[in-house]
Amino acid sequence: MTTRRRHLAELRRSLGYNQESLAEVMGTDRSTVSRWECGKCEPLPFIRPKLAKVLMVTPAELDTLLNPPGNEQPPSHLQPKQKITDLVTLPSNLDLGECDDMNRRELLRLLSVAGTLVTLPPLDCANADRAMASAPLELDQYEQLNVHLWQVFGLSQSKRLVYPVVSRQLHVLTTALEQTRNLAAHRRLCTLTGDLFQLAGEILFDSDHYSDAAHCYTLAADAGKQAGAHDLWACALTRHALISLSERRFPQAASILSAAARVANRGDRRLATRHWVTTVQAQAFAGMGDLNACERALDAADHVTMLNGPLTSSGWLRFDGSRLAEERGTCYRELGRIDLAENALTEAMGHTMSLRRRASILTDLAMLGLQRHDLDEVLHHGGAAIALAEQTQSTGYIGRKLQNLQQQLGAHATDNRVAQFAERIARLPGMA
Repeated sequence: MTTRRRHLAELRRSLGYNQESLAEVMGTDRSTVSRWECGKCEPLPFIRPKLAKVLMVTPAELDTLLNPPGNEQPPSHLQPKQKITDLVTLPSNLDLGECDDMNRRELLRLLSVAGTLVTLPPLDCANADRAMASAPLELDQYEQLNVHLWQVFGLSQSKRLVYPVVSRQLHVLTTALEQTRNLAAHRRLCTLTGDLFQLAGEILFDSDHYSDAAHCYTLAADAGKQAGAHDLWACALTRHALISLSERRFPQAASILSAAARVANRGDRRLATRHWVTTVQAQAFAGMGDLNACERALDAADHVTMLNGPLTSSGWLRFDGSRLAEERGTCYRELGRIDLAENALTEAMGHTMSLRRRASILTDLAMLGLQRHDLDEVLHHGGAAIALAEQTQSTGYIGRKLQNLQQQLGAHATDNRVAQFAERIARLPGMA
C-alpha cells in the first residue's frame, strides 16, 4: 500500500470494516476498495458522499485522506483511536466457531455481572450532584462503538461474526459500571448497556438460543427502566415478545406487548417506538385469528409516516415504516387471507431490502403457494429463499421459516422435487 493512502485504510480498520465489508456497504467489490487504498484509482464523485458518511468524516476530510499533503499526519480527529481498533475491528480470519457454547457461557457470565451492576447505585451516589468528571468523553466513545456494532450486525451476512466483538464491548461497559461514581454517568451507562444487551439478544436469537436471548432482553428491559429510558425499555420488551411469536405463543406475546405499549407511550413521541410495538401487536392478533384487531393495529402503525425528524435511535430501534407492506403480508398469510397477503408481499418485494428480508418474504410467498395447493409456486419461491439463505449463511431466522415450510410439505414427500428441496434445507449451516 502506498504511504499516501495508509490513513484511509487505518481509519477503515479502526471503524471495524475489512475491505470486503466496506465494499458491501458501498455496493462495490473488495478489489475496488483495495485500489482506493493503494492509490490506484479514485472513488467516483457520486460515491464520495456515501463513503464519507460511512467513514464518519466530512467530504473535505475525505479529500484529505485521499490526497494528503506529502507524508503529513492526518488531523488528530481522523487518526484511528486505539480503543476503537481494539474493540471493534473484526478479525479477517474469524472462525464462526467463536459462537460455541464456551464463548456463549462467557457472554452470559458478563451479562449476569453487568445486569447486577445496572441495578446497583454508583459508588458515590450521595455526591451525584457534584461537578461531573471527565466521563462524558468516554461515554461518547462507547455510544459511538455501540452504534457501529449495530451497523456491522446489520451488514454481516452471518450475524455470529459480531459475537466476539459484542462480548469485548460488554466487558468494557461492565468495567465502567464498576467504577462509576456519578449518578448521571451511571444512568447513561445503563442506557448503553441496555443497548448492548439487545444486540447480544439479537445474535443469540438468530442462532436459535431462545432462552439466552430472552435473558438478554429481560436484562435490557431492566437497564432501560433503571436509566429511565422508556423507548429502550419498550423495545427490549417488544423483542422479548418476538420470541413468543416465533414459538407461536400468541396470547403470551400479546400480554408482553401490552406492557411494552404502556411503556412506549411514556417515551419520546418523536421516535417510532410505539408504532413498532403496534406493528408487532398486529402479528400477535393475526396469530390469534383476530382480523379486526390486526387491521386496527396495522392502520395505527401506518401513522409512523406522520412523524417528523429522525424516527430511530441507535440500532435497537430501526423501525421507520419501510417494512409495513411485508408486515401486512405476513399477518394476512397467518389469517388465511391469501389474496391480501400476496398483494402486500408482492408490493414489499419491490422495495430495497437486505437479502435476509428478501428470503423471508420469498418464504412467505412459498407458504401462500402451499395454501393454494400450488406445488410449483412453493418450490419456485422456496428455492429462491434457500439460495439466499445459502448466500447469507443464515442459520437462524430464515432457516427456521424454511424448516417450517418443509414440515408442511409432508404430504408431498414422495415427490422427487420436494425431496431435493428438503435436502437443500438440511444442508444449510446449522440445520443438521
